[in-house]
Amino acid sequence: MHAHPPEGRRHLTALALLAVLAPAAPAYAESEAVDALRRQVEALAAQNTAMQRTLERLANEVRDAQDAARAAHDALDEQRSAPPAVAVGAAPARDAALLSSGAPGAARLQLLDVSLDVVAAAGGSSAEDEQLVLLQGGDHDPRQRGFTLQNVELSLLGAVDPFLTGEAHLIYFLDPEGESRFELEEAFVTSQSLPFGLAEHGLQLEAGHFFTEFGRLNPRHPHAWHWQDQPVILSRLFGEDGLRAPGVRLAWLTPLPWFSELHLGLQNASGETAVSFLANDEVFEERPVGGRPFTDRRASSFADLLQLVRWVNALDLSDTWSGQLGLSFLHGPNATGPDARSFVYGADLVVKWRPLRGDRGWPFVVFESELVRRSYQADAWLGCPVEEGTAGCPVAAALLPEDVLRDWGGYAQLLWGFRRGWAAGLRYEYATGSGSGVSFDDDAEAFVSVSREEDPFRSDRHRIAPLLAFHPSEYSRLRLQYNYDRADFLEKNDAHSLWAGIEFLFGSHPAHGY
Repeated sequence: MHAHPPEGRRHLTALALLAVLAPAAPAYAESEAVDALRRQVEALAAQNTAMQRTLERLANEVRDAQDAARAAHDALDEQRSAPPAVAVGAAPARDAALLSSGAPGAARLQLLDVSLDVVAAAGGSSAEDEQLVLLQGGDHDPRQRGFTLQNVELSLLGAVDPFLTGEAHLIYFLDPEGESRFELEEAFVTSQSLPFGLAEHGLQLEAGHFFTEFGRLNPRHPHAWHWQDQPVILSRLFGEDGLRAPGVRLAWLTPLPWFSELHLGLQNASGETAVSFLANDEVFEERPVGGRPFTDRRASSFADLLQLVRWVNALDLSDTWSGQLGLSFLHGPNATGPDARSFVYGADLVVKWRPLRGDRGWPFVVFESELVRRSYQADAWLGCPVEEGTAGCPVAAALLPEDVLRDWGGYAQLLWGFRRGWAAGLRYEYATGSGSGVSFDDDAEAFVSVSREEDPFRSDRHRIAPLLAFHPSEYSRLRLQYNYDRADFLEKNDAHSLWAGIEFLFGSHPAHGY
């Protein structure tokens, strides 16, 4: 039996008393005491009803709070436990409030993230090392039989002041010849506040040296790749190290009811990382687009800069499914003549599934695909492509007519995290193009046409790459990847490669985007 609270006992006593007195009192002699008692009973009954409603409301609030706390705990647990390569969700905001200050008006730097990430691989291929370098077109790919130190990255992220955060990434790796390579891969600042309340309207400014935000993988560092190598089409169009350059980028988070962000960028179009644009003479010596000769061309206006437009839209398709669609456009000059231009178009898609309740980020499914197309408009050229004092062009210069070289391709990959720590995936890649290349014939003292299939940087390519990955923790990853490559420039038209990789991380690496 349940004990009645004091208020309940008082209510019952009053009701019993009223039941005894009411029949005994004559209707004409009802006293003021009985009226007072009735009013007291009614007041107590109303008070009891109100108290019951209050208790029910508080109980509901407690249950809601407990549910919210459990959901937040599960989400935080998954976020902390999910490996960087398979984490689902947008990167957390970089809050300038974490800036420390030693005195009013005087800010000092407080580093928010310092990390060192190491990526290495071992394996072999049926292709000789000379052809393997062409098959694996990225500087951070496994590119030789034996062992490869793909990437050692020191990352720094900190608050500069209440208005800016800064980010820098320093890179070291060994090339296939065993030479040490040091690079300042990125160094830039991002605004946390803008004058005139522009930040409140969704605007953010980035300035410095950074990866061009074209597509999904070009802006990502090697440790954020699911697979161990850079897709063929990106190596072909953006070079061994990806497209990056000094410049500025303005991002606008639109007021649409879903996540929709527009990026506008201006960067230098020259340098070794801008192979589809002005590049430099060294790039044209090693891998000229279509064999075209190099023309030294400097920027004289905004039209001679690399211009980016990117539009990203993300949407929750359900409680467990989400998707993102991106469209990218690049335009800039190239080094084949004073009026030569390059245009690059891209579309990318990602779809992710993750159950509401998982085991530290598992299971999950991630599908990613990217399509890219380049239109390389080469100018007519008149001159001598050989150095002064050598044979060739003794009387007349060689004439090369204008042409448009087109290259396109893409990849599609599916990664399945089937149990905690384990993931399996499959990626397919394709690259092709149109338009013949050229080569200078010393004997004929003229340019001759060269089939595109003879050019390892423009010939048809197919690749199928299954992958198995194991994450002992969020700070390490083991991968096993097989590549089947088919390319006409290979001696046997195809090649088989097997790569085992290891990655480990010291510190807390800055979070990556969706």
